[in-house]
Amino acid sequence: MSLLCWEEDVNLRQYNTFNVDSIARYLVRIRSTNDLKDLLASPQFRDLRYLVIGGGSNILFAEATFDGVILKNEIYGIEVVSESENNAVLRVGGGVEWMSLVTYCIDHDLSGLENLSLIPGTVGAAPIQNIGAYGAEISDVTLSVEVCNLETGEIRTMSKDECALKYRDSIFKHALKNVFISSVTIRVSKAQFHCLNTQYSSVQDVLQQQGVTTPTIRSVSGAICLLRRRKLPDPKILGNAGSFFKNATCDASLCKTTMKAHPKIPLFPGPDGFYIIPAAWLIEDCGWKGRQIGKAGVSATHALVLVNYGGAQGREILLLADSIIKDVQTKLGFQLIPEVNIIR
Repeated sequence: MSLLCWEEDVNLRQYNTFNVDSIARYLVRIRSTNDLKDLLASPQFRDLRYLVIGGGSNILFAEATFDGVILKNEIYGIEVVSESENNAVLRVGGGVEWMSLVTYCIDHDLSGLENLSLIPGTVGAAPIQNIGAYGAEISDVTLSVEVCNLETGEIRTMSKDECALKYRDSIFKHALKNVFISSVTIRVSKAQFHCLNTQYSSVQDVLQQQGVTTPTIRSVSGAICLLRRRKLPDPKILGNAGSFFKNATCDASLCKTTMKAHPKIPLFPGPDGFYIIPAAWLIEDCGWKGRQIGKAGVSATHALVLVNYGGAQGREILLLADSIIKDVQTKLGFQLIPEVNIIR
């Protein structure tokens, strides 16, 4: 007999960092792979739309109701699988809060995640988005991902290559949307064998201001936490999902045309001969930074962050995003793509 609890008519406000109201028909908490087996054996599940969530930090519920079942990933635990002189391999439950994993690594003198400090969300969601910040991505340390196919019930371990981790992208956004990530296995370095990544001038500036002449993983993490707190509003105070849009890209020929039309536009070399244009610059140049429409708006401190000033519906935030996309396309010729998963 299944021990799963099917919670009914659940307001998802506390399960999404935008803090928008949306009533789910059911919510089920998954705490082990056995729970997944029970779930898939349930006749009730087969006829329902479903959505897997972790910390709800990359989701916008655009409708007032979700007529289906929310699967809340609550598989916890951090296990040391193996250890050598230079590194350690960790298997981490998909429901573990991301910053808890970063803190664990720092407390155990393990390097590789410090540049990803204070990114909201859970470990299970990290490879879906291939989270990254300050010159690092989870793909840098990922070895494998354990998934359960919610259509067939098959549980298997996928290699890093099979996950197709790219810039804010993975196979889990495309061909494998129907999986539940139960754990992620990573390889992190012993701190004394790791080369710290402090290439960003903003990180260097903070370290210098703090009088840090010999950075450590803890001081780098602290500097990045400070930078993120300065730029990004706390979702507990002001609902948001962090960066709402991906950075734009252009090839070499479009880059030349763009520079002629907009000489001040910042361009950075990207992969495969493409150039990256910061979406925040595009949005700010079009006059959206700090702008508020009704109960939704664009953060005054970071143009990439859309915020809920209190009581905004998901549809209001989506309309704001659509308005920004159209305006940037019209004025600057670039198509912004949402990074946030929009649930309609």
